[in-house]
Amino acid sequence: MFKRDLHQIILDRCFKNKAIILLGARQVGKTTLLKHITNNLRDDVLYLNCDEPQTVVALTNRNIKELKMLIGSNRVMIIDEAQKVDNIGLTIKIVVDNFPDVQVIATGSSAFELRNRLNEPLTGRKFEYLMFPISTGEIYKSEGYINVQNLLETRLIYGSYPDILSNVGNSQELLRTLADSYLYKDILASDNLRRPEILDRLLKALAFQIGSEVSYNEIAQTIGSDAKTVERYIDLLEKCFIIFRLNGLSRNLRNELKKSKKVFFYDNGIRNAVIQQFAPVQMRNDMGALWENFFISERIKRNHYLQNYCNTYFWRTKTQQEIDYIEESDGEMTIFEMKWNAKKGRTPFPDAFLQSYPVKDSVVVTPENYFDYLL
Repeated sequence: MFKRDLHQIILDRCFKNKAIILLGARQVGKTTLLKHITNNLRDDVLYLNCDEPQTVVALTNRNIKELKMLIGSNRVMIIDEAQKVDNIGLTIKIVVDNFPDVQVIATGSSAFELRNRLNEPLTGRKFEYLMFPISTGEIYKSEGYINVQNLLETRLIYGSYPDILSNVGNSQELLRTLADSYLYKDILASDNLRRPEILDRLLKALAFQIGSEVSYNEIAQTIGSDAKTVERYIDLLEKCFIIFRLNGLSRNLRNELKKSKKVFFYDNGIRNAVIQQFAPVQMRNDMGALWENFFISERIKRNHYLQNYCNTYFWRTKTQQEIDYIEESDGEMTIFEMKWNAKKGRTPFPDAFLQSYPVKDSVVVTPENYFDYLL
C-alpha cells in the first residue's frame, strides 16, 4: 500500500470553507485516497458516485432546501466523477456558501468537462489538485530506497498505476484492460469525438514519437486525418491526463525552432500498452525515449506535489543542438539531459544556450543519479 503525497495536503485543506477538487486519470487511486482521507477525518460522510444515473439526478439543479435534505447530518460530501453532472459548479457553490460546516470534495477524470463546469461558479471557492500514477517519492516514503531501485525497470515498461505496482505478475493483462476499457472512457463519451478510430491511430503515432518533435500536419497524413482534428484530439487526451505537451523554448536565437513541441505520456505503461510492446529493458531499442518520458513525467509529479511551480520546455535549433528538458523558475533555468546509458559519457550542453539564457544548474540524468532529482 502506497501512501499518497496528496493525503496530508488535502487533509490540511479540509474545513477551510472551500471545495477541494481532485483531478486525475481513471484508476490513479482517487477513490482509494478519499477513503483514507475520510477515515482520518472521522466524520459522517456522504459519498455520491456520479457514474450512477440516480446520483446525477440527485445533484442536478438543486436548491438550498433540496441540498440540505440530501446532505443531512453529514459533514463531508464526496462527489466522485463530478464531470457527469450538469451545472455541478453551481451546486457545489451553493453548498460552500450555505453550509460552512460541510466539506465538499469533488473528483473528476476529465479536466475538459469538470473545469468548464467549475471555474466560473467556484472562483475563489476551491483548492484544486492533480493526482498522478504513483510517484518515485511516494514509493520511497512507503517502501524505502531499495524498493525504488528494484521497481525501476518494472516502472519503465509497465508504468506506475497503483493496480499495476500491486500486481506485477499480471501487469500486461491489467494494462491492456486499463488502456482498452477505462482510460479513454471520458474521451469516447465526448460529443466532440466523432471518429474514435482516429483516436487509436493517433495514440499509436504519438507513442512511437515520444522524445521527438511532433508535427500535427505529419501525424494527420500518417493517420488519415487533418491537422485541426489531430490538435483537437491531442487536447482531449491531455485534458483526460493521458498525455502532456512540452513546448520548445524560443526567445533569443535566430535559429531556434519557434513552434516545435513534444508529446509525452504521463505513464510509460500506457504508452507501451498502446503499441503492445512489453519487451524487457535489455531487448528494447527505445530505451532512450522511455527514459526521457519516465524522468520528465516523474519530475512533473514531484513539482506538482511540492507545489514547485515552474515553466517547462525543451530546446532545439535548426542545426540540431538540443536540450531535453528545461525548468524555469524565478527567472532562472535548470537544464536536464537524459542518458539511459551512463557509459556513453556526458555531452556538453550547447554553448549557444548557456551564453543566451540564465542557467542556474545543468544536470545529466542517468539511472545512477535520477533518484536525487525526484524527491
